[in-house]
Amino acid sequence: MKLTMVGTGYVGLVTGVCFSNTGNNVTCLDVDPRKIEKLKKGVCPIYEPGLEEMMERNYKAGRLHYTLDKQEAYRDAEMIFICVGTPSDERGHTDLKYIHSAADEIADVLKALGPNQKTKVIVMKSTVPVGTTLSVRDRIRDRVGPSIPFKVADNPEFLKEGAAIDDFMKPDRVVVGIEDESVGEAFKQLYDPFVRNGHPIYLMDVPSAEMVKYCANNFLATKISFINEMANLCEAYGADINRVREGMCSDKRIGNAFLYPGLGYGGSCFPKDTLACIMMGDKCGIEAKLSKSVHDVNQKQRDRFFDKIVAHFGGKTGVGGGAAGMQGKKIAFWGIAFKPKTDDIREAPALTLMRKANGYGATCTAFDPVANENARAELGGNFKIVDDMYEAIKDADALVISTDWDEFKSPDFAKVKSLMKSPVIFDGRNLYRLAAMEEQGFTYHSVGRRAVAGKR
Repeated sequence: MKLTMVGTGYVGLVTGVCFSNTGNNVTCLDVDPRKIEKLKKGVCPIYEPGLEEMMERNYKAGRLHYTLDKQEAYRDAEMIFICVGTPSDERGHTDLKYIHSAADEIADVLKALGPNQKTKVIVMKSTVPVGTTLSVRDRIRDRVGPSIPFKVADNPEFLKEGAAIDDFMKPDRVVVGIEDESVGEAFKQLYDPFVRNGHPIYLMDVPSAEMVKYCANNFLATKISFINEMANLCEAYGADINRVREGMCSDKRIGNAFLYPGLGYGGSCFPKDTLACIMMGDKCGIEAKLSKSVHDVNQKQRDRFFDKIVAHFGGKTGVGGGAAGMQGKKIAFWGIAFKPKTDDIREAPALTLMRKANGYGATCTAFDPVANENARAELGGNFKIVDDMYEAIKDADALVISTDWDEFKSPDFAKVKSLMKSPVIFDGRNLYRLAAMEEQGFTYHSVGRRAVAGKR
């Protein structure tokens, strides 16, 4: 099948590369000449395990193409997937300008091709508020007139950063919103190589397909905020969230996925999609109270964790409250990306904590296995980003662990202690056992567990 991906961001690139890997002829369209040039050279613009190798293999095989030419991209495509960005503001209002721009450009090419062209399916792959796909259909129809054949569909993505290849190649489910059965049959053919593991393709109406993505991400965000709220109660009452979690999650009705206490969720999906549900509720007069609470708990989790750092240095939170205690302290950070196996720092808890510490007068040094370059571009000169985890902690007054990368799980604790000015760790991911930290002589704070004052 001949496919075109509009946009070579995370979703567009992963989708296009995976489709090409099963024999489809895929063209990836972008407006950035530098990005297209890098892609043609085999340089992957994002960090995603296994993606660059798959790109190179399919590009050399002639199944994967990159272009700036819209006519070339759309002319022979049977399906056109819109995979452009949908940024939102702090209230969850989605900016659809890139969606509308893509729709207008597709419409112009369809109109130029005339009424005798083969019917194309225009697929919304970007996450968009409910109703957007059909409004794009109407926008294109208004632009091309009644005689130009095309159809629309919505095909939400469910890719986890760091595991996107496996998620696409072996999906739990495929969801497609359609208006007629012929489009559904085309999607069954397209996705057949990916669902031979027995997992289903769900064909439904377009608004329901759009809503599935929001409901899924909002629910997963809810689980994260729930376990963090319970962790905070455990701290207050002397319980251990790790033990509580074990007892709770042994109930098969509950399970254990996304029920790990920590600093809360970040990235591009959970924050944006939770806020989008709140926004959609406001627009239709149905207050999304639970979604609002999920968002509030998540944001406050970072503040609560930072309060521990301030309190350790003898300060109080609030405007100027912690300055005396943290002024001139060096705080080291292990992990900047919002989760392991990605270089994505959007809404990353580490950025919040680093900026807060800097605002209280501390200097911050950080290391991340893959996100350093993005962090340098985002943070500027007030923060030192280094390329070695042990260099980051040299002469540090405290270490903050904000991302649970594998290399942080079993460090050389003797080396860590010898390098730091004070053996103090604030572990936002609960990587270490309390007894081990106590025996090693660390002052150790985690999430939902008692604090440890190490043996001297």
